[in-house]
Amino acid sequence: MVLEHIFPENWLERKGRYAFILGIIYSIVGVLLASIIFRTDPALPAVAFTSLLLLPELYKIFSIEERKESMEKRISWRALWNDDIELIRIYVFLFLGILLVYSVGSMILPTFQTNELFHQQMDVRFNEAELQSLSGQATSSSVFSGNLFWSLLSNNFFVLLACFIMALLTGDGAIFFITWNASVWGTVFGITAKGASIFAGKHPFYFFGLVMLIVFPHMMIEAISYFLAAISGSMISKDVILEKFASDRFWEVFAFNIYLLLFALGFLLVGAIVETFVLKNVGLYQEIIRMMMLGLGL
Repeated sequence: MVLEHIFPENWLERKGRYAFILGIIYSIVGVLLASIIFRTDPALPAVAFTSLLLLPELYKIFSIEERKESMEKRISWRALWNDDIELIRIYVFLFLGILLVYSVGSMILPTFQTNELFHQQMDVRFNEAELQSLSGQATSSSVFSGNLFWSLLSNNFFVLLACFIMALLTGDGAIFFITWNASVWGTVFGITAKGASIFAGKHPFYFFGLVMLIVFPHMMIEAISYFLAAISGSMISKDVILEKFASDRFWEVFAFNIYLLLFALGFLLVGAIVETFVLKNVGLYQEIIRMMMLGLGL
């Protein structure tokens, strides 16, 4: 792809906000390509195309980190952590760019186009909302209580595990799961805002802003856990190739990335706790979900 050659090699690393621009551009291109080539079912191909477009840039960024590590005579965990902070920033901006495209698209496109382009993402959302539609009210205690925490934690854990394994086996393959989650969350929030706006007669961007204020903390905590798992798997994968097996440098890098994976699990746990609290206790969010369901006739 031409776009990864527009920016200098270390541009994204130094100015992570340009990753936000790439996330927007590549996700738009991915959706357009998928809608042209796979007209009957473009949802998953759009995520795949976006991931493939992002891979060369991520490969270039990870290559920079590899060169830095190889030139260091002595590896310190502080240096490794500083390098990983930059990678997390890049993932965050890419994630937010993709999420914004799917949110705006699901809000402004006609309903039939939204159903066609994002139906896989909508299926994830409305399978989770099935209990709400059966009970007929979003504020029912059966929806926002019970095993909600363990359900959220187990679902998020499998996503984290998939990110780690894909990164471990392929180096950069976890970007597919990260892109998929950004597309799901973006569609969820966009459809929720759109449905609430239909019921309340207000602009969908008003409800989108409210939803983002409510969910942004736990969404980013969970997302960071996936980023840490992806970075950990990628670095372990590259450590096996670059470092002499069982050498002191090998074990230092390996141990650091195992601790990074443990940090990812910690973030995942905190994210599930925060999300459970939000779903159970934030009445405004429950009301927006109720309006969304009524607006969409669920």
